[in-house]
Amino acid sequence: MAAEIPKPVEWVGSSRANLLQFPSTVRSVVGYALYQAQVGLKHRAAKPLRGLAGNILEVSSRHDGDSFRVVYTARFRSAVYVLHAFQKKAKRGIATPKREIDLIRRRFEAAQQHYNEHYGEG
Repeated sequence: MAAEIPKPVEWVGSSRANLLQFPSTVRSVVGYALYQAQVGLKHRAAKPLRGLAGNILEVSSRHDGDSFRVVYTARFRSAVYVLHAFQKKAKRGIATPKREIDLIRRRFEAAQQHYNEHYGEG
């Protein structure tokens, strides 16, 4: 069986810079999850982000009592787009704050436009 060729990862907005600020253990979990997305798999920690359609997934990882989240989509045939990386600061509930959801929506639209312009596939 031939090995799957990994799709490239495209970083939207400040997602890459934000991820680089995370603890190394969190970056390792996220890196492996993104690699799995690149080869067509889904990491066990990747879950659909509630309230958003379009195969948008979230990987959540904890470190020293803090919760770090990375949101990406693998819905495009030729690339994986990392839409957002952030530390969840709200102390109540597990829901993603509305301002983060709004940012993810805007970045998903930017990813769709980028994909159409650079990969030429609808």
